[in-house]
Amino acid sequence: MLRGSELLADEGTQNVTLQAVEGVAVALVFVMGLIFGSFLNVVIARVPMGESVVHPRSRCPRCGHQLAWYENIPVLSWIALRARCSSCGLPISWRYPLIELLTGLLFLACQRRFGWSPELVSGLVLVLLLVPLSFIDLEHWILPHELTWPGIAAGVVLSATQGLDRLRDSVIGAVAGFLIFWAMEWIGEKIFKKEALGAGDKDLLALLGAFLSWKALLGIIFLSSLQGAVVGSLMLLIHGRAGPAPEPEASEPPPATPPSPQVAPEGEPGAAPEAVGAEHAQAEKGEGEEEDDWVPGPTNIPFGPWLSLAALEIMLLGPWLSEVLPVPLDLLLSGVR
Repeated sequence: MLRGSELLADEGTQNVTLQAVEGVAVALVFVMGLIFGSFLNVVIARVPMGESVVHPRSRCPRCGHQLAWYENIPVLSWIALRARCSSCGLPISWRYPLIELLTGLLFLACQRRFGWSPELVSGLVLVLLLVPLSFIDLEHWILPHELTWPGIAAGVVLSATQGLDRLRDSVIGAVAGFLIFWAMEWIGEKIFKKEALGAGDKDLLALLGAFLSWKALLGIIFLSSLQGAVVGSLMLLIHGRAGPAPEPEASEPPPATPPSPQVAPEGEPGAAPEAVGAEHAQAEKGEGEEEDDWVPGPTNIPFGPWLSLAALEIMLLGPWLSEVLPVPLDLLLSGVR
């Protein structure tokens, strides 16, 4: 009897220890997300400008002050500095801790969804691609191929770790995603005589097909179109524009130092994050002069963030959505249960 009690006590101690180790591991996933989120701030700021994401070191773009390590701690440094540069005292945008927290929470959600499985790695990589692509599209109205093309390859390679069937579905998804939006783009240009979709949207949908397979594409298109239309219509009624407003065209080259008071570390642009760069023409490479001259109208919305949101919803909430949606809509998510 005593030995049985001792065994139960040992098992209880082991369970507590395993739970503690599990808790620490999950916390580390969140912290890792915060750290990667800090790096994504660099990606969001520098990739559209054609700049290196590793050089130069983090610095204030207004005064050139290089950030010390303790000024570059995710979230905490922004709070400790009271959202201002320690050298010149100008503001640091709220966008930077937001992206860090968002990435950390998405990392945590991926761990809860997939556990410690090969799918977790694929989910984390997808988050690292969708977060910068969404914010770049919101600000500059572009989806840089420097991110989408390697992302398609990464999705196919990571799918290979989940078996040959998943690899096949990934390849089909990448091809189908590209062709679906290519067809929609062709219809918009040839039949309606106007550009209905951005050139990078088909690359993003191919990326999503590579990561989530062809089975998720219909659900992604449905959810992104529905949510984008609803929110865009509300924004159009309230603000007169469905998407972010483009910057006014300048009659002469802009000054070397941006006039905006916003400041952020990592060499990001000084403009406020809600401003949309009219300099999308300089960032989008290889899209042609027509793409360079395009200016978003009041009814246009950047579709990349809505595709990304729908993909994350299906990836993280797919089983739950398939249970709560009506049967016809449930069929859209039948491949991600």
